[in-house]
Amino acid sequence: MRMHLILGLFAVLTPVAAMAQSIPESPNWLTYRGNNGAGNRKRIVLISADQEYRSEQSMPMLARILATRHGFDCTVLFGVNEKGQVDPTMPVYPAKGQEDKFKHHNIPGLEHLDKADLVIFFTRLLTLPTEQQEQIVRYIDSGRPIIGLRTANHGFRNNLPYKINGKQIQFGDDVLGGSFRGHHGNWHQDSTRGDIVEAMQDHPILKGVKDIWGPSDVYRTYKEGGHLPEGCTALLYGQPLIGRQPGGKANPEKEPLPIVWIKNWQTSDGKSARVFHSTMGSAKDFENAGLRRLLINASYWCLGLEDQISADGKVDFVGPYSPLTSGFDYEKIGVIPGSPDTYR
Repeated sequence: MRMHLILGLFAVLTPVAAMAQSIPESPNWLTYRGNNGAGNRKRIVLISADQEYRSEQSMPMLARILATRHGFDCTVLFGVNEKGQVDPTMPVYPAKGQEDKFKHHNIPGLEHLDKADLVIFFTRLLTLPTEQQEQIVRYIDSGRPIIGLRTANHGFRNNLPYKINGKQIQFGDDVLGGSFRGHHGNWHQDSTRGDIVEAMQDHPILKGVKDIWGPSDVYRTYKEGGHLPEGCTALLYGQPLIGRQPGGKANPEKEPLPIVWIKNWQTSDGKSARVFHSTMGSAKDFENAGLRRLLINASYWCLGLEDQISADGKVDFVGPYSPLTSGFDYEKIGVIPGSPDTYR
């Protein structure tokens, strides 16, 4: 009986002890220690593992702002190749007839999700080893908050090993509240104007947010004629604009669709996690100060710090930020695999 009691106490105390530990520095990821600020002692892990929207540039940029301007301890994990290089050029599907040669993706440091207070996912069609999938599932089912950006809603090529009451959980549709069902705006042609939902204009995430625009197009996340799932609350609608310059004309053939929403995720043991999802989020999108403010406000809200959100909180860059354009023509764009420190 005494041994059972000790084991029970250990099970209760271990997560708390883990949360008190800082994520160590490593050449396999980037670490930014928080300065003084409302985020002091809170740990945010940002995961960059997409192939199209240059999250390898935007996630370190956001981590620098969150750490330097707001006090959060931030760690950026990357998808890497066999050499340990950050590599957005890794294929997501095997070449026809060469399925046996397909290499799994790899994100070193996922074990540190156990220490995170918030995780920001920017993944796309990953095939990860079972152990890494289980590390992600353990976080998703922990009741801690989740942010998904752009391709995170189709962040894994196959289902994660996550079921609740026998039902397979879909990371996009179930956890984030929608999955990619096509480019509603014209891909790499239209841009997006973000319009605040009038009824939600006083929500703390929207405090100080204005003039949202980005050169990426609007995603459709539900069937035509449908709507966001029950429990999702839209904060912004995206109006497709003709052309990829701010101030473009609305595409008359494209209705606005939700591009930013919030919801709660109910875990297997009934915990409730705050979730924020934005289908905007390319590295070029984040040149827009309004979108950066939205994401930073969302980080505060996810962590229950909404009373600390300021309409004029700093969202300016820490150091230079000149992201490459989106796309898969890596040679033309100039995408070259490099060490994590390349993106510091």
